[in-house]
Amino acid sequence: MNRRDFIEKTALSGLAAVLTPRVAFSQNLDLSSSKFLYNGIRLPEVWPPQDMSPSSYAPMPVPYLERPPAVVPIDVGRQMFVDDFLIEQTTLKRTFHNAKKLENNPILQPETDFEKGLIYGTQASNPVAAPKDGGVWWDPKDEVFKMWYECGWLLTSGYAISRDGIHWERPDLGIIPGTNRILPYLVPDSSTVFLDHFTTNPQERFKMFTRAPGNTLPSGFSMTSPDGIHWSTPVETGPCGDRSTMFYNPFRKKWVYSIRSFASSALPRVPSGRARFYREHDDFFEGAKWDAESAVFWAGADHLDLPDPDIGDNAQLYNLSAVGYESLMLGLHQIHLGPGNNECAKQGIPKITELKVSFSRDGFHWDRSHREAFIPAARVDGNWDRGYVQSVGGICSIVGDELWFYYSGFAGDTEKTQGGHRANGMYHNGSTGIATLRRDGFASMSSVGEYGTLTTRPVTFRGRHLFVNVDCPLGEFRAEVLDQNGVVLEPFSVSNCVGVSKDSTLVEIGWRGAQDLSSLIGKEVRFKFYVKKGKLYSFWVSPDKSGASQGYNAAGGPGFKGGVDREGINAYRVARSFQLT
Repeated sequence: MNRRDFIEKTALSGLAAVLTPRVAFSQNLDLSSSKFLYNGIRLPEVWPPQDMSPSSYAPMPVPYLERPPAVVPIDVGRQMFVDDFLIEQTTLKRTFHNAKKLENNPILQPETDFEKGLIYGTQASNPVAAPKDGGVWWDPKDEVFKMWYECGWLLTSGYAISRDGIHWERPDLGIIPGTNRILPYLVPDSSTVFLDHFTTNPQERFKMFTRAPGNTLPSGFSMTSPDGIHWSTPVETGPCGDRSTMFYNPFRKKWVYSIRSFASSALPRVPSGRARFYREHDDFFEGAKWDAESAVFWAGADHLDLPDPDIGDNAQLYNLSAVGYESLMLGLHQIHLGPGNNECAKQGIPKITELKVSFSRDGFHWDRSHREAFIPAARVDGNWDRGYVQSVGGICSIVGDELWFYYSGFAGDTEKTQGGHRANGMYHNGSTGIATLRRDGFASMSSVGEYGTLTTRPVTFRGRHLFVNVDCPLGEFRAEVLDQNGVVLEPFSVSNCVGVSKDSTLVEIGWRGAQDLSSLIGKEVRFKFYVKKGKLYSFWVSPDKSGASQGYNAAGGPGFKGGVDREGINAYRVARSFQLT
């Protein structure tokens, strides 16, 4: 039996135990000096973990799910049910949901000479107008969406703005007169841009990490900008492969470099192929100074990433980007399924990479319970996103009731099977599209039959108003509050609860006999939710009647004034004219 058959058979039979786990946990680990995170998770003194195994093809373990905290503080963000972290008991059924592509995609495609790969009328490269990570952010300072993207295949970087997130303008920036080009002296293969809402230095409001193609330059470059257009002198980073990226973990205030191992001789090679190394630091530029010892092995694909049945290659981890969303880190694992570059070049088709959603509550370990493609490759001749589907820096924007996931896709050109990578059809026709999802809509907890319940683990909060994201227009949702012994805390009983029968991503839950939850502030309690003919997506306790979650808002969106949701319903009002559905 070959390795691929063995992996498929193991995955299908559920015999994951026969594979070597990525981490072995010590039963005698001394956690006396550990740090507690915002959600009650306790980190060991040695962090980040340095015992992940590059040779393993088993799923990454998630320690905080194996040993959850006794009490979970819920003051930061909407609390979602993407895993069992918050759940003590339930009769509800979890269902994961995928993003839905817009019918009028792509929303940005090659139009200018540089995007078409033309220099002085000569075809210098393939047509591309796609972020390839890059970034798409709502900038509250100017109240517009901003995009950083690749113009032409490995040709140059561009900047665009949009009033509605759909129709994009290419302003003349004056850097190269008559164009929207930035960084004309750097050739990008991978660039990530983050809008830093939390810096005290206005000159460093935007952060960028970029990597040139191939192995000519074994390092990347980090730089900052006050406006996202004019950038500081590049600072050379440690060694990395050509599809390396970065992100910010706002919960721990760390800049994280997601370093590609493949094609980098300075970092250990990973037997499974493309994978990621990890580097974190408080300071963006200091974090860029890694070496082969300070960058620790992080993550790869595993045996639950099944091969494409028509290709048969083992899965690899092409990229891992993330962002703070509400109460957790939201990740997109870009999974490479093949074919290899040489075969793609022979056929003039893009390699198949797809985006799979992942979640982390400590910023390092990823729960990947949902293995379907969250944003798949079309795999159809002529489709603009036939393959090479990639995420953007910032991951998603929040637009009222919706999350907008901008992504890159490539059509390829089967008529172009000769020449190098700048002329061959495998990297031809790269464009940008949007896929949407209900806000917090990654997973729902649904009643089985007519009725079901969910009881949380003990939680504490400092807010006063319970809000939920529910879909039950034909049923009803109610809640009650229990003490540590499971006894109802009056008047917060299910019989006193004012039932809700609606489909809403923000609705307050109240009880007769109580103005709010202020009498329970700081106490260890459990919520028990009653769902009749409906779905529950999230809950949170807000400090005020607006429903502001105090959680992180990914790449932002209309109505948000910074990186934290302090607007609640007011952001919804601003976003009404933007929403697509």
